[in-house]
Amino acid sequence: MTSIRVEQLGKSFRLKKKEEGFMASVRALLMPEYVDKSAVEGITFSVDQGETLAFLGPNGAGKSTTIKMLTGILHPTTGQAEVLGCCPWKERTKLSYRIGSVFGQKSQLWYHLPPIDTFELMSRIYELRRSEYVRRRDDLIERFELGPYLHTAVRKLSLGERMRCEIAASLMHRPQVLFLDEPTIGLDVVVKQRIRELILELKREEGTTVFLTSHDAGDIERLCDRAIVINHGRIVFDDRVEVMKQQFLTQKTVRLVLGEEPDSIEIVGVKVLERSGVRISLSVDMGQTTIEAALSQIMAEHRIIDVTVEDPPMEDIITRMYGNFGKEEKEHEQLEKIG
Repeated sequence: MTSIRVEQLGKSFRLKKKEEGFMASVRALLMPEYVDKSAVEGITFSVDQGETLAFLGPNGAGKSTTIKMLTGILHPTTGQAEVLGCCPWKERTKLSYRIGSVFGQKSQLWYHLPPIDTFELMSRIYELRRSEYVRRRDDLIERFELGPYLHTAVRKLSLGERMRCEIAASLMHRPQVLFLDEPTIGLDVVVKQRIRELILELKREEGTTVFLTSHDAGDIERLCDRAIVINHGRIVFDDRVEVMKQQFLTQKTVRLVLGEEPDSIEIVGVKVLERSGVRISLSVDMGQTTIEAALSQIMAEHRIIDVTVEDPPMEDIITRMYGNFGKEEKEHEQLEKIG
């Protein structure tokens, strides 16, 4: 069953053209000129029920604009979309009872009130039965360990405490689709891991579809089944997270413990990252050599006591993806100019 279906969805904004100089500024004030700026350009994709999708891209790529259209906040310029069978911008009220959203940069909690008061308000907004609300509230309080600060004003909470309350509030009405826009931004490692575990737990138990945007590689690796990468408003990659890692994983890190301290290691495609006595870390370029070939050359001259092979962090993979897509965009623009 499909939870989200998007067909040729696009959004443009009409912006006033900026002019430089005094006379140009006066003219712009009296007779303003406008230009259309495209934020999202005809994207098409679908998300299955219970799937966790990472919606990735650099700043300004169109991620937040897409989420705002899928939650009914913005009307698109072109195309169609369905979330749980509803058109978001035409049936926003109906859809709001079935989806939840968390925007890392914008709070849904009442700033001067304690979280428990916002939870009460949510129960009224979503017209929850009192007994059902109390069971759900108590369950989320226990899962997210919110007890110690339920009665503390939101303005006095740390960012990690507030974000746990934000996610709990968004789950109060048992949404079938959860939109998370940078949910772990600014959080420490321990809080991030706790939030990820809770999202996975709720997904397993309740079959919630999760639509996630994040710059945090840990969110993508630990939460997501599939990744879509958007760049300049267009989809440039759509596949499993594992495929993304394999396609853009051109380097691996090899950590060795040798029987004796080596003089030097000079192998084509291999770079020494760090060395301390018999311990050495290498970066292996998979485009120039293989792990087996590199280790064979090292074993021919040194005795290997221990070896581990690691994939690069997801941050490096995503950075490399953005770099490749940016290069492709420039080449495309140059070809258009030549044509």
